[in-house]
Amino acid sequence: MAALHITRENFEKEVLQSEKKVLVDFWASWCGPCKMVSPLIDEIADEQDAVKVCKVNVDEQPELAQAFGVMSIPTLVVIEGGKIVGQAVGARPKADILAMIS
Repeated sequence: MAALHITRENFEKEVLQSEKKVLVDFWASWCGPCKMVSPLIDEIADEQDAVKVCKVNVDEQPELAQAFGVMSIPTLVVIEGGKIVGQAVGARPKADILAMIS
């Protein structure tokens, strides 16, 4: 399944109320490291049925970025049961991202 585009309108339903663990990628189109991580996030979205993968464009959704204290991007956040259970800042190899969600 492709990564979901998250806005403040669908955030609560898709992320906080999700039955599955959620991986949220906070990114921006001008961010070089985000461009390196983005294809990995898309691969994980296609390969992992047990995890919902979402993307938040920090330029379009500054309120969500602020709510999560995102100061640098990419920031990856793992949410389970509406609570943050993992977080990483900066580009990561796919193996590290998979370890975060396992």
